[in-house]
Amino acid sequence: MGKLDGRVVVISGAARGQGAEEARLFAAEGGKVVLGDVLDDEGEQVAAELGAHRARYVHLDVREEADWQSAADLAEEAFGAVDGLINNAGILRFNALTTTPVAEFREVVDVNQTGCFLGMKTLAPRIEAAGGGTVVNTASYAAMAGMACLTAYAATKAAIVGMTRVASMELASRGIRVNAMCPGAIDTAMTNPAKAVDSGLRLDRDAVLDADADAGAGSGSGSGADRDGSLDAFYAKLIPQGRMGRPEEVARLALFLSCADSSYVTGQPFVVDGGWLAGVSVL
Repeated sequence: MGKLDGRVVVISGAARGQGAEEARLFAAEGGKVVLGDVLDDEGEQVAAELGAHRARYVHLDVREEADWQSAADLAEEAFGAVDGLINNAGILRFNALTTTPVAEFREVVDVNQTGCFLGMKTLAPRIEAAGGGTVVNTASYAAMAGMACLTAYAATKAAIVGMTRVASMELASRGIRVNAMCPGAIDTAMTNPAKAVDSGLRLDRDAVLDADADAGAGSGSGSGADRDGSLDAFYAKLIPQGRMGRPEEVARLALFLSCADSSYVTGQPFVVDGGWLAGVSVL
């Protein structure tokens, strides 16, 4: 018996990274998943890996309400109903407050914040019709603590925590639990420029590290992490556990919040960050 036997969950941003690992874990736990993304080739590959009896892929631009309706329709057509949602899709842009173009700010809001809103708006009635279920929204460490050069990103992730709390209050009587995950530095294409050229980071690796160091996040020398190392070497200075997190570690939290293990939990943000939010080491 799996923890998600009989469950059907829509996962946005599921072509790679956290979303793909959530899809794999949910399928392994007996669930059926609809993977949504704009990276069609990669999304189709993950769905094929899991098998048609467990997974389907749909093109999902989370900014578009019609795409959300299509994803919900596919879930019901393929698997009979839908009783879970993981709002995972998001983008990251680094820029200082005073140099952030308005168009860039709105782009991040459209994907991260409006996309999450549309997911809940579209899926909540379907989940209620299925007899209740769960919604898990992906926020961020940056929603709980400030981080230089992330005005747009942090604003949207803080908004997701706020929407999660409101939605949990409105939907509790309908049998729907709503919680948020707040990942710290997770080694995916979005947070590690070495993973993919379309990671959403406008800056190259050295520029990202230097920007963090100049903002006070590094050693203060302005050199950032060791140039011959990975971002893990940089984050090891900030995170008590000494490393970036792995997508599967976030997926396990998503599973907990989507299954009966968390049956009396709703409206809460859960930090998964290796201890980063606990404080800053001076040693």
